[in-house]
Amino acid sequence: MNVHSSYRRDSFYPSAEVLLDMAVSEREQCTTMDFPRALRSIRRHGLTNLMRGAWIGRHFTTKQFVVCLGGGSLPRITNRGRLETSICVLSPGVKINVDRGATLAIGKGTFLNYGARVICHESVHIGAGCKIAYDAIITDTDEHHVPGQVAMTSPVFIGDGAWIGARSIVLKGVHIGDQAIVGAGSVVTRDVPARSIVAGQPAELIRRF
Repeated sequence: MNVHSSYRRDSFYPSAEVLLDMAVSEREQCTTMDFPRALRSIRRHGLTNLMRGAWIGRHFTTKQFVVCLGGGSLPRITNRGRLETSICVLSPGVKINVDRGATLAIGKGTFLNYGARVICHESVHIGAGCKIAYDAIITDTDEHHVPGQVAMTSPVFIGDGAWIGARSIVLKGVHIGDQAIVGAGSVVTRDVPARSIVAGQPAELIRRF
């Protein structure tokens, strides 16, 4: 199977034999110094979730490891550009699309909940320790021409520790500061200061903290 192909919603999970082969391959890439860290990861995330992550992790250009939670369909990932992470956690139903020449970077410890979607046609950076709630959408593109508007794409930057609420939409060109909170159902069309709360359609500043 092409590593850049997408999973269908009804895709079967890989067989135990395939997962075992991939787990062995992952272990062979680790040094002795990494082994205690691997044991801690197994205790924290569970071996099954790590093995699913090894399967999904084939789509990543660079990674340390990916955790893929159970309870639903596998994430659907199309990577024609660069998809980078150190450690991230993906829930079932997550959809990631990285176009040719684009780069999506997901920071260490970031969690994408059920149905979250990231669309990257140029550049999307999601910092470390972020929480992307269920059905949230992050996109750096209009995906179609808008009359009177030149740029169809513009980079998105989300700082460390940010929380993007359920069913929020983060649109192209937005910079969200560290530890900012985006309320559920918001549409973010402009920059969000660090350590602030925004909400609404379009999102407006509620308060700073």
